[in-house]
Amino acid sequence: MSVTIYHNPQCSTSRKTLELIREAGIEPVIVDYRQTGWTKSLLTSLFRTMKVKPRDLLRVNGTPAEDLGLTDPAVSDERLLDAMIEHPILVQRPIVVSGKGTILARPQEKVLAIL
Repeated sequence: MSVTIYHNPQCSTSRKTLELIREAGIEPVIVDYRQTGWTKSLLTSLFRTMKVKPRDLLRVNGTPAEDLGLTDPAVSDERLLDAMIEHPILVQRPIVVSGKGTILARPQEKVLAIL
């Protein structure tokens, strides 16, 4: 089974999720999204597959979200998406994609449902 994890190696939840995937005998494709960045088409596809809106995956803690005014409920999905592309750290992590689905693995045990 092919599995991709959009990973931040500095995040303990992301590291633990990667460990759970490997314990299941799967070596995933690891994408350090902070280095590679996001594209609009990728984020749009991930959000659609997960049936969420950009606000649902907006990371506030440890990010410039508040300074950029993104926590205001009036901010449009389009503006949030543009900000996530400009500042990849604004996307909550880790996101895991497998043939069984796409999830935000918070808590990390959620990943087991799609392995």
